[in-house]
Amino acid sequence: MDLKQLKALVTIAEVGSVTRAAELLHLVQPAVTRQIRTLEQELGVPLFERTRHGMRPTEAGATLVERARRALTELDRARAELAPTPGVVTGIVTVGLLESAAERLAAPLTTAVLRDHPGIELRLLTAYSGHLQRWIDDGDVDLSLLYNLTSTPSLNVRPLVRERLWAVAPPSAGLDPTRPVPFAEVAAHPLVMPSEGHALRTLIDGAAREAGAEAEVTVQTNSMTLQKRLVLGGHGWTILPGIGIAADVADGTLSAAPVGEPEVWRTVVLGMPRTGRVTPAVDAVARALVQQIHQTVKEGEWPSARLWDDRTGEG
Repeated sequence: MDLKQLKALVTIAEVGSVTRAAELLHLVQPAVTRQIRTLEQELGVPLFERTRHGMRPTEAGATLVERARRALTELDRARAELAPTPGVVTGIVTVGLLESAAERLAAPLTTAVLRDHPGIELRLLTAYSGHLQRWIDDGDVDLSLLYNLTSTPSLNVRPLVRERLWAVAPPSAGLDPTRPVPFAEVAAHPLVMPSEGHALRTLIDGAAREAGAEAEVTVQTNSMTLQKRLVLGGHGWTILPGIGIAADVADGTLSAAPVGEPEVWRTVVLGMPRTGRVTPAVDAVARALVQQIHQTVKEGEWPSARLWDDRTGEG
């Protein structure tokens, strides 16, 4: 098993075609086919099956593709970290951003990293907290924003911000950001909710129980963008973190107010793996991310957010 075979394997899995993979790898098609055939003979299992839609990995192939992709990524990181210039921080850093915070943080984080450390190749992924945590555990992400999580055997967690959840409605509802809306009033409207099992949904369901309210859920989705679009389409209200709707409220696209009776809060944390060496590149990006978050809160662009105080252990 060699790197050329692994690259061929991953490329075919990504594009679904030996011909297209050969073009991308700058090889002739028979050479790519031979690499996969040699790999299958060595392992004793078929790695791909032909379908009407192209080449699809078998179950064994999908397992090897996942491992091979990770190995190739680690080699890319190693090459990037071996900087020829002393004192220059280089490397590939993959950052996980919560979907709700990505729109506000991605651009300034990228600007800061490329300005201060042009030798770092930054890769940004967005998802919900549960997916991001799994990606860190699997080694696909170097550091990530998560929420409502404490340190685990596999993760070091640093609390950064405590933020309140907001009720979100069409502009015609006239919600006032300076006047919290009781949860019972929110629940009186049809609701567009995060999918069951989602950490945000767990917070909302807990608040509903505390308020003694029974909400009518019209639709569930795992996309914050869809939640907002469905609200605008007249399908109900929703509940989201303040940072996810700050721009929409500012330009009048949506109306929103903090949820009260009870208040609903979440804690945003920075998660990093306990195992393995923290490279200078990862450390530099982590510091830049924390700085951008502090700046966003201090400038009032993260609604109803409080910076975490390590001395008091609260936000």
